[in-house]
Amino acid sequence: MPWALPLRWSPWGRPGVKALVTASVFVTTLWNVRFFLNPSKGSGEDSKHRERLVILVWEWPSKQVPNISRDVCHELYSITGCQLTTERQLLHQADVVVFPHSRLQPGRDKLPKERLPGQNWVWVSLESPSNTRALAAWNQTFNWVMTYRQDSDIFIPYGKLVPNRSATVNIPAKTNLVSWVISNYHRTQKRAEVYRNLSRYLHVNIYGKANNKPLCKDCLLPTISKSKFYLAFENSIHRDYITEKLWRNSLLAGTVPVVLGPPRANYEQFVPADSFIHVNDFDSLEELATFLKTMNSSRYQQFFAWQKRFSVKLYTDWRERICAICMAYPHLPHGHLYPDLQSWFNS
Repeated sequence: MPWALPLRWSPWGRPGVKALVTASVFVTTLWNVRFFLNPSKGSGEDSKHRERLVILVWEWPSKQVPNISRDVCHELYSITGCQLTTERQLLHQADVVVFPHSRLQPGRDKLPKERLPGQNWVWVSLESPSNTRALAAWNQTFNWVMTYRQDSDIFIPYGKLVPNRSATVNIPAKTNLVSWVISNYHRTQKRAEVYRNLSRYLHVNIYGKANNKPLCKDCLLPTISKSKFYLAFENSIHRDYITEKLWRNSLLAGTVPVVLGPPRANYEQFVPADSFIHVNDFDSLEELATFLKTMNSSRYQQFFAWQKRFSVKLYTDWRERICAICMAYPHLPHGHLYPDLQSWFNS
């Protein structure tokens, strides 16, 4: 059974446009109840009374490798019995070996020559299938997969909503209607097509490298927060592929996401139905533009009802993601190999 970094979900059906416009408080209440009826377990409980696991990261997923010489899983995340290392000489002691796809080279010559009995290899990726190449070379190689997909052996979302009973609604002051941060603009992408057509009916403030207006790390959220709406357009459309464009650039920034990605029902497994606007809720982009431009203050504030009970948690530290392997370990299948990694990822 797949294991996940704790994330609650709500299987709502897709509402019609009229239902979305009225923003039923009833839907949000049901979603909130569902969330609290499935509380997460303490992060340290499952890892107690277990021998120490050694997790070897064959190559660190990001360019900068943090200091993991101490007991970081326990110190940072209260996960005990979990040792992270990048020292390849510990291969023969490793219970799990982690291979980020972004660091895999074509061919197997850079991989270990053998796998110890009982040792499990994990394939890791946060990219979508559209941006993941050469998967066919890795058939019959990995025991587990660790991705943003909910059906992964180890599910690592980009973010989630966490209960916060002391939360209050905080809507930053707004000075413009819509913004979009885009670094890699390709005219053939669906998001480029939607933007071009939408911009015929309203003005979009564009930032990022693609528009020669890059934002510094500390400038990103303050800039976006001044917009009423944010175009949370994914670079490709795949099941569960919901990235920081929703979690950080929209919800955390304090703006309302206009999403382009998987179907509305998929988003509703992650966030309440009335916390976002889906491009597909409208028959035309002109209709969407009119909806955004004519929305009154009362209706706008309803999109922030989720803030009364939840806060946004981002997953940005690879140490936290990899420490999660120790939490998942007792529940994962052993002795299994993915015969066709590409078929699974493209399914």
